Amino acid sequence: MDPVHKALLRKHRLDLCGQLLVSDTIVPFLYQENVLTDSQVEDIESQPTNRQKTLKLLDILPSRGPRAFESFLRSLEDFSWIRDRLLQELQTPPGTRSTGESGFPLCLSSDVCHLPDTILQKVPSDQELSRLASRLGPEWESVLMDLGLSAEALFRCRSDHSLSTHGAVLAGLVQWRCSQGKKATFQKLMQSLQAADVHPSVLDDILNVRKT
Repeated sequence: MDPVHKALLRKHRLDLCGQLLVSDTIVPFLYQENVLTDSQVEDIESQPTNRQKTLKLLDILPSRGPRAFESFLRSLEDFSWIRDRLLQELQTPPGTRSTGESGFPLCLSSDVCHLPDTILQKVPSDQELSRLASRLGPEWESVLMDLGLSAEALFRCRSDHSLSTHGAVLAGLVQWRCSQGKKATFQKLMQSLQAADVHPSVLDDILNVRKT
């Protein structure tokens, strides 16, 4: 792999592992293109979380020859915004690339990075929190703890809504919003979702409603 391509993947390593879902299409495509071997596919898929699968893939790619980077870009059909941003950075002269708050020259998130601050800084409504609660899976407790809820508060949410996971998640989200006030923003939700290894697309439904 070209040193420039290796450096680009290394620079965006943490951002990529928070954005990509590699098992569905990326790994199968790279295997089809003979970039990955059987044992490498098994090694990637044996990782317990999607973040770790992506990190393992990024560890392997630089050693897979001159076609690896081009094939990786082609595998990003379902993540076209990431492919476009990587290509854009490659075409941008050094020293002229914009840098976001995260330290990455270009943000690779699909919807969230393209939203203006006026939306990211808004406090979600009850309806929006309810929609988010319906999208979260077993990682909901990790999300709420990252948002600042205590173990005791989580226990109360579970016990008060023992027959409804959606009700427990929504109660926790509403409690977070009440305790944080104007600081309970979409941006903070996005950060906590990523910290809990939840793909940012979970927010897509809510954000798409806001953009229409």
